[in-house]
Amino acid sequence: MHGDTGELVMRKQSSRRQGSTGVVWFASLALAVLVTCQPASAQVAFQTGQNVSPAFEGWEENDDGSFNLVFGYMNRNWREQLDVPIGPGNNISPGSADQGQPTHLLPRRNRYVFKVRVPADFGDKELVWTLTTAGKTEAAYGTLRQDYRLDYMVIASETGALGIGVSTEESRANVPPTITLVGDPMRRAMVGQPVTLVARITDDDLPRFRPRTARPPGDGPPKLSAMQLRPPIRFTVAKVNGLHLSWFVFRGEGEVGFDPPQIKTWEDTRTGANSPWSPLFSMPAPPEDGEWTIQVTFDQPGTYMLRGRADDGGLYHDTDVTIVVAPIS
Repeated sequence: MHGDTGELVMRKQSSRRQGSTGVVWFASLALAVLVTCQPASAQVAFQTGQNVSPAFEGWEENDDGSFNLVFGYMNRNWREQLDVPIGPGNNISPGSADQGQPTHLLPRRNRYVFKVRVPADFGDKELVWTLTTAGKTEAAYGTLRQDYRLDYMVIASETGALGIGVSTEESRANVPPTITLVGDPMRRAMVGQPVTLVARITDDDLPRFRPRTARPPGDGPPKLSAMQLRPPIRFTVAKVNGLHLSWFVFRGEGEVGFDPPQIKTWEDTRTGANSPWSPLFSMPAPPEDGEWTIQVTFDQPGTYMLRGRADDGGLYHDTDVTIVVAPIS
């Protein structure tokens, strides 16, 4: 669905904050049906020029009694990636303006992007992430309200791993993969100099991975089923399950090249996109030794934070590396 789902995200947040959860979910579903049934000419997909709405995804409790407030965002552009430095246009309050939020904003819907730990006695306080982009200021309000509580099934459902939300014994048993960066989390490089990143991932092999099968040479073009050829019509995003690692720019304003190209972490639902949410996408098989290697290059000097996300299709785990890039001497 290529309509402006950002308005739906923000409307749901605002109304849940006012205690109208049931009504909002009903209204959201009705709106989704209405938009899905609209002719293509009534749906507007913007490539550039639109703003970004911060989103509060929910909270999770830590073993020590503290909590993580989890945020994401909706970039209304399909192509434009925005850079918003920490400051008046990108801040969290109360407390330090910088509490680990991204400054590089990828296209479209990005869920569960970062977490802010709050103490066990946080109570009924609010943590507010405020973003100003394209001349518009919007805020997301993090609270410990019970209807925002996250668990593994909620996360898997929201990201589309469960389709319309039907769980199985396999999906209920799934736990997140774990990712470990090999080497120093702080690196130095020069513009144009490749940096090799290696990460180790362990997983419980759930959901079960069904590798794609190679077609014999000369066997002709792939044969697609009628369902695969049908234009996608969804009430929720649908995601291909399978363990994978994706590196993306979390902070940093220059152009960053990844070799090989990384599977997208944002919900690109266009056919042919390198995205688990894309129709016809096939998940590549993971490396047998559990070590994932890529090379990264930068075209401008600066300080970059890259985030690596190990994702089994339903659940995820992140690691970061900071790379200080100097000009060519």
